Amino acid sequence: QVQLVESGGGLVQPGGSLRLSCVASGRTSSIDRMGWYRQAPGKQRELVAFISSGGSTYYADSVKGRFTISRDNAKNTVALQMNILKPEDTGVYYCNVVRLPNNNYWGKGTLVTVSS
Repeated sequence: QVQLVESGGGLVQPGGSLRLSCVASGRTSSIDRMGWYRQAPGKQRELVAFISSGGSTYYADSVKGRFTISRDNAKNTVALQMNILKPEDTGVYYCNVVRLPNNNYWGKGTLVTVSS
């Protein structure tokens, strides 16, 4: 099993920034992808960004140019730097890791609220 703990959510004004962090513990060997999903009120959970073990990244179109994902393999952490936040970025952000061959693990989520 892999345990994930997120931190860094909160309330921010439109145009502001937040940095989310996630630490993985437990059976962290063979972790491949690390990423972030979010779920807005009344909507389905959606992929925001992920980063592979080799450093390749993917971003949803809605966050390209504003969000940056990074990871530290030695510390088993993944971070999401979120800039120029918009009200539509509001939601619960979940850390996700994929451990080979294809085991998904989720954090409990951290709430991000973008509002004036």
